[in-house]
Amino acid sequence: MMRIDRRSFLASGLAAAAVWRPLGSARAESFKTDPFALGVASGSPRTDSVVLWTRLILEDASAAVSADPFAPDPQSVADPIDVEWMVAEDEAFSKPVQSGLVRAVPEFAHSVHVEVKGLQPGRWYFYRFRSGDAESLVGRTKTAAESTDAFRLAFASCQQYEQGFYSAYGDMAGKDLDLVVHLGDYIYERSYGAELVRKHGTGVPSMLYEYRDRYALYKSDPQLQAAHAAFPWLAVWDDHEVINNYANDRAPDAPASTAFIARRRAAYQAWFEHMPVHPSLANGFDALRIYDHHRFGNLLGLTLLDTRQYRSPQLQGAAAGDRPERTMLGPVQEEWLGKTLAGSQAKWNVIAQQTLLSERDTKAGPETGYNLDGWDGYHAARGRLLDAVQSSAVRNPVIIGGDLHAFYAADVKRDFADEKATPIATEFVGGSITSDAPSEKSLATALAENPHLKFASDKHGYAIMRLNDRSTEVDFVGIADRKQQNSPASVFQSFAVADGAAGVNRL
Repeated sequence: MMRIDRRSFLASGLAAAAVWRPLGSARAESFKTDPFALGVASGSPRTDSVVLWTRLILEDASAAVSADPFAPDPQSVADPIDVEWMVAEDEAFSKPVQSGLVRAVPEFAHSVHVEVKGLQPGRWYFYRFRSGDAESLVGRTKTAAESTDAFRLAFASCQQYEQGFYSAYGDMAGKDLDLVVHLGDYIYERSYGAELVRKHGTGVPSMLYEYRDRYALYKSDPQLQAAHAAFPWLAVWDDHEVINNYANDRAPDAPASTAFIARRRAAYQAWFEHMPVHPSLANGFDALRIYDHHRFGNLLGLTLLDTRQYRSPQLQGAAAGDRPERTMLGPVQEEWLGKTLAGSQAKWNVIAQQTLLSERDTKAGPETGYNLDGWDGYHAARGRLLDAVQSSAVRNPVIIGGDLHAFYAADVKRDFADEKATPIATEFVGGSITSDAPSEKSLATALAENPHLKFASDKHGYAIMRLNDRSTEVDFVGIADRKQQNSPASVFQSFAVADGAAGVNRL
């Protein structure tokens, strides 16, 4: 199923042969079903630390939830459970590095977030969990390097469970990567499209236990689990983790602000419970800071942005109604971004956000039309971001995004109306893992109306970025058929960006 010959340890019994240390204070627990059915993951890699994740699924919580929408989540009333974690240098765990105990509590759906410190920079490690008589599969992770001359990452987004199988993740798991960046729409709150190959089985979530169930369904997929277990991840959200097209404290389908904030709080908590993010994020879910900066030697600075939580409401009508005070990132994040870019010493600076930053006129001919839920509805905010890129003189800025269910490559310009303007950055947008793509006609129109858009495709898949001292190369990887399990994948277009020369070059 996973198609990963070189990491067969994920399914082998090698790890079970290693000897665990005595559990000590951990309470013995006997499970009738596998509590580690959602797999393992790691994230937030630093030079000396990484975060390990899992979530225990208890058999009492696997039963159908009461029809009463105010009934408690069965897992939320269960007892705390002690979980042991172990990190080793080898997949057989014959060279253990660290281990410890952590208490998985019902308040956080028995999720586990362990920050393992004191690790060596730029090193691969193997990890696993145990609770009572149950052991997890083995995961592999890597710390950030203090110095490196090459780096490989994949980025992905938009994985509507019902619209296709996760063949793209099966392919990704077998690649030679240092990191995966997920750019949002990890779950979908409702059903979309036709010819669905599998079902959510429940309605639109609005309460905490419902969002937990949705994440558990998505994370039960073995190919998604394989990609999580193979590499550390960095993740940000977009809108479908809460509700479609929401902006800050408002949403088109949830007009009552107070009720929506409660719903958003539940969605943010469920996101935290299922992502390999730092445990400190559990301090509060009314506001959850996910924007951050990660450094991988002097080669790569990777900046993660949040374009949902702080944005102004969407315009109604036309983009011409945009005003200077409107924002996509919020003033605090904007200021932080400017300082972060100005302080970067990296040769390549990747800004990871949720959608297409470049302008995209969607109507043929002299008439214009724009997606007001994207940066085209926030002209002033986009201008400030590009001003920050220019004023910081940051080296080799590269923008990555998702959201549009299509692949794009673009020359980013301060003035998109000036066809002769020199690009100030380069942009790559990955296609969706499974979510319905736009029509070929709409993509052809976008290319015809926007000369700075150099490539577009309706394929499904993900992107791989390879960075070195001389250039950054990007491969767009497409799957043959998202409706087919274990569908083959291949690179269908590659690009290069030369050091010191922004702009798309097709290979």
